[in-house]
Amino acid sequence: MRLELFIGKRYFFTKRKEKFISLISIISVLGVAVGVSALIVVIAVMSGFHYDLRNKILSNLSDMIITHPKNIDNYPQLIKKIETLKEIKAISPQVQGQVFILKEDKFIPLLLKGIDTKQEKNVSHIKDFIIKGSFEDLDASGIILGKELALNLAVDLGDEVSVFGPLGKEYIFKVKGIFYSGMYDYDLNLIYVNLEKAQEIFDLGKDSVSQLAIRLNNLYSALKVKNKIEELIGFDYNVRTWQEINRNFFSALKLEKITMFIILTLIILVAAFNIISTLVVTVVEKTKDIGILIAVGLNRKAIRRIFTLNGMLIGLTGVGIGTFVGVVLCLLLKKYQFIKLPQDIYYIEYLPVRLVLWPDVILIVGVAILITLFSTIYPALKASQLKPAEALRYE
Repeated sequence: MRLELFIGKRYFFTKRKEKFISLISIISVLGVAVGVSALIVVIAVMSGFHYDLRNKILSNLSDMIITHPKNIDNYPQLIKKIETLKEIKAISPQVQGQVFILKEDKFIPLLLKGIDTKQEKNVSHIKDFIIKGSFEDLDASGIILGKELALNLAVDLGDEVSVFGPLGKEYIFKVKGIFYSGMYDYDLNLIYVNLEKAQEIFDLGKDSVSQLAIRLNNLYSALKVKNKIEELIGFDYNVRTWQEINRNFFSALKLEKITMFIILTLIILVAAFNIISTLVVTVVEKTKDIGILIAVGLNRKAIRRIFTLNGMLIGLTGVGIGTFVGVVLCLLLKKYQFIKLPQDIYYIEYLPVRLVLWPDVILIVGVAILITLFSTIYPALKASQLKPAEALRYE
């Protein structure tokens, strides 16, 4: 094996008389490198999108939501039942519904969420998103707006806004806080008021709410906890996990990632054809050498290994360069964030990058090496089938 590796390295590293063959080898290396680096960067960006959007969504929402076809009556008793489960970290009652806000004689539809400030900070990150004002100041006369909505309405702390409930009654609120979650839709279309005030707006009793928001100790135990809650409170209630609430969104992201992986793998496949052509031309150029090696006693398996190793050296060089370039580009994009995105389209400010060693990088490198290995089979087989007499006939 050491002899085959020595000869394979000689064929790869030594200068050839035929400059054309050297050019094909360089193109093959660069082709693999471009394919691998492009795959690493794109998959890292897709992983970044998935990770960032999931975190932003879960920061504004809770891990689980319990609703009822009508409303949840006597919610304090229901909370006492559910909080006995050790997997549950916190529970917060919420009143949620559609309202309208008045701006220059125009009614803007918004989602109003009534919250208990003492409990809500335990199930969502709304308190951390406050950039002006105070979360604790949210009393019956106060309202918290998103940054984009505040800009749209041209209001600031202390200003008054008119909110119209589903029954057509007008409520005047004073802006007590402005939040910025980084999710454009939430910052534009979501407002927070005191729980008791929301119950009044939607004509609910003191012990009635729209839903219960739950924070879990382990985010990924949601399905298991859902089954436990359904057994505990019955199936009259609708229990939904964060995966179910955003199923279509996350499924689309996952499908995009797989699609991009398949499409960009074609670049490596094209480079593999270059490796095949390089090895075929090398076999033709080295016909005399192959004949001599077989004549002096080298078996055909050894000849196959020589050209397999030669092709693998081309591929591994490309994979190594591509991996290095891809990882460096990812680190630069992550650190300097020099690619900005329109928030109203992508929900986030900059191109997100999340470099995942397993399975992303290792899988890309593994697939590239496997494609390279397959590309060496035909040329190595042809080289091993040469007969010494025919190879040396005209020498």
